[in-house]
Amino acid sequence: MAEKSIASIDRDESVKYIERAIKTFKKNKPMDLEKFWQSALAEIELQISRPNFVTWFRNSRLIEKQDGNALIALPNNFSKEWIENRYYKTILKALRNLDESTKKIDFIVVPQNQTNSIKNDIIKKRQEDTSQLSFSEFKVDPETNLNQRYDLNSFIVGKSNELAFAATQSIIQEVGTKYNPLFIYGGVGLGKTHLIQATGNAIKNLYRGKVRVKYVSSEKFTNDVIWAIRNKRMETIKEKYRLIDVLMIDDIQFIGGKTATEEEFFHTFNALYEHNKQIIISSDRAPKFIPTLEERLRSRFEGGMIADIGYPDYELRCAIIKSKTQEKQIDIDDETINTIASKVQKNIRELEGVINKIIFYQSRNNEESISSIVNKVIEETTQKPIKSININQIIKIVAEYYEISPIDILNRSRKKEIAESRQITMYLLRDLLKLSYPYIGRKLGKRDHTTAIYAYEKIAKELQKNPNLNQKIMAIKELIEKDGGDS
Repeated sequence: MAEKSIASIDRDESVKYIERAIKTFKKNKPMDLEKFWQSALAEIELQISRPNFVTWFRNSRLIEKQDGNALIALPNNFSKEWIENRYYKTILKALRNLDESTKKIDFIVVPQNQTNSIKNDIIKKRQEDTSQLSFSEFKVDPETNLNQRYDLNSFIVGKSNELAFAATQSIIQEVGTKYNPLFIYGGVGLGKTHLIQATGNAIKNLYRGKVRVKYVSSEKFTNDVIWAIRNKRMETIKEKYRLIDVLMIDDIQFIGGKTATEEEFFHTFNALYEHNKQIIISSDRAPKFIPTLEERLRSRFEGGMIADIGYPDYELRCAIIKSKTQEKQIDIDDETINTIASKVQKNIRELEGVINKIIFYQSRNNEESISSIVNKVIEETTQKPIKSININQIIKIVAEYYEISPIDILNRSRKKEIAESRQITMYLLRDLLKLSYPYIGRKLGKRDHTTAIYAYEKIAKELQKNPNLNQKIMAIKELIEKDGGDS
């Protein structure tokens, strides 16, 4: 098959090119992994924006494909988490278009120069004992889009998520009449998707299919709207989303600024709400902190129940570790559990990653104790510390988080949102870079040093009692860590 640059042809030609590529692949199987992955990437590129494609898929590699399973290597944990959460179905669809036998995808973090050795280790170990490395089967109900592995029994409840959990329990018993809509927000990897999908599964099972449930990501909803507009089939969208009893939309923040999608979702929301149909929404932030969201949608969301999921405290992290180790039937002593819970603080998904990697390492060397490898596993699995970061990068990242211009942070605007972003920037410059107050004041609009002192002390004090602000600071720090780690 002759190589051709997708970027050099227009979208209609791209579609024809992909169709030809798929036909060629099916005719000439088997194709090597590199060509297979490049063909899949060409189709994926048509489904997402060019910047997102370049950012997340540039260094991806398909390193194994057998028995219907595909193993994709990514360069770091951040990329793995992002792609696994947002693009799993997109990737699976592209692979199935090329090879219908593809059933599931696993992701692994592998630095580029280690691909071959890691691949050989995994293949060898799977041949020796496939049960040790088996992943739970990816079972998605095509009618509801719900993954059956998510259930409420495996959702561990603590102070950081008890409000959101209690709200879902009430909804299960009184669908559509209590806490409608329910808006759950929190950072990456804290269990939002688990909770709303588990709630959907509980509703489906309790009412034995009499209550129609539909789970969808905001990206999928957007793609459906685009397809309907392009094919003049808007009635299809109305039938699909307005004739159900429970609509769950994940990561709603991504529809902000997409006019046609917001318009359709607004009318869908109203149609369901007026007929007492349940709406459950998740986001990485509260409605008032999604700047691009239309005001009429924001007011709809704020008219229901808003519940946050915060970062897990120490006790909850310990409980999660114990639950996961019991589920995987491995023994970990209390001291090791305490070590993991103390060092992995932000992300529940990172806790699971540490446990999975401990199982992997121990299975390769049964004589090595878990306690002897835990520190090495934590260092490999969790996000690396910031390598280098400067004042301009912090200003840029805070501005991107608030979806404003860096110039807005430097100017004299007193708008609440801009004032907050400016104070957070001052706090981070002091907290992360240990810059002097006079220097911070000069760099942020030639302000007096007392302004920088006030901003730092105000944010530091608020962090002790304001979980929303704490969550924002943690999210911005995660973005800074990634930016610094890539520099």
